[in-house]
Amino acid sequence: MASATALSPARTATRLKWLVLCLLMVSVCINYIDRGNLSVAGVEVSKELGLHPSQLGILLSAFFWTYAIFQVVSGWLIDRFDVVWVFAIGYFIWSGTTALTGLLSGYAALLLVRLALGASESVAYPSYSKIIALGFAEDQRGRANGLMDAASKLGPALGMIVGGTILAHWGWRAVFLSIGLASMLWVAPWCFVAPRLRTHARPELRGGPGILAILRRRDAWGTFIGLFGGNYAWYFMITWIPGYLRMERHYSIQAMSLLGSLPFFCVAGGALTGGWLSDGWIRRGGSATVVRKTFIGGGLLLSAALILPSAIVRDPVSAMVLLSVGSFCYGLYSANLCTITQTLAGPAAAGKWTGLQNGIGNLAGIAAPSITGFIVEYTHSFYFAFLWVSVALIVSALSFLVIVKRVEPVVWDA
Repeated sequence: MASATALSPARTATRLKWLVLCLLMVSVCINYIDRGNLSVAGVEVSKELGLHPSQLGILLSAFFWTYAIFQVVSGWLIDRFDVVWVFAIGYFIWSGTTALTGLLSGYAALLLVRLALGASESVAYPSYSKIIALGFAEDQRGRANGLMDAASKLGPALGMIVGGTILAHWGWRAVFLSIGLASMLWVAPWCFVAPRLRTHARPELRGGPGILAILRRRDAWGTFIGLFGGNYAWYFMITWIPGYLRMERHYSIQAMSLLGSLPFFCVAGGALTGGWLSDGWIRRGGSATVVRKTFIGGGLLLSAALILPSAIVRDPVSAMVLLSVGSFCYGLYSANLCTITQTLAGPAAAGKWTGLQNGIGNLAGIAAPSITGFIVEYTHSFYFAFLWVSVALIVSALSFLVIVKRVEPVVWDA
């Protein structure tokens, strides 16, 4: 009886951290649905407002202008204050901003609201990284990050299905209004469950190493550049794959909603597979350096080798198969990406390191939609857009394999 009683707090803490992770998975899924709504409704928005592809590209990239800049601010706030409430406030603002989009008219108003959405969503990934770094051991982080990454990839997939269905029946304004208002419901269970985490988790390390200390690390720049390359491909997918299927492959709205979601489901499957296999390898004695680099480098290079041919083949079935398999390989990388940062930074620096990493890495969110828009407008084809994606994936792989040395906790100066 005494033994069972002694174990009870530990079991309670374990159940609580996985429950919090489930709520975080729902939040990251909603995160990507909210930021991807414009991609789903972009063609119809362009028709109503008379936008050119380059203008739509700027609207799609505007989210990332503030999303990238505010990453550093969010990382500092999360390391300094209670991550539970910083995240809750940011989440509530971004859900309200999504709903507001459905009430607006005019290019300038849409541009401003996309900037506000990017600023508020910047709290997400530094918060996720901080919570996982605090609550999960090295041989659990692959699964935890794999689940989070799978949920983030399900977001665009579900967004295309749900958003496309709403779009086909009620128009683009209903997409933003209904999804934004429904998203707000998540805040209630989070505020009830997540604050209890503080009574079971070990105390958070306030402050930690400074931003300059992180910027002096070679490994940090390896993760920054690597994330930029990987994100270029990802943000191309979530901002332009719906338009690519409509404009170049001539899919209907219904076909785009259903078949266009397949690559995102495949990324989610790859993330789950990569997370579970990498953790299992580490439990059997594999070093974190070998395991994480194998999945990251292999996933990125295989993805680059498959995604470009998907834009070249004429047969639509073959094109979708290549794109989907390449997306699965991308998931092997993305499941292990955050584990490297969390291991290197440790709980004391996870918020700031992730904020800096996302601030630089998410500049790809500015580049990919804009560059793609201009390429499509002036070449009337997506071929060179896919070519740039493959190049970015190769650069990302080399950055993680060469610039990042060993995947082990950094010993910070006192």
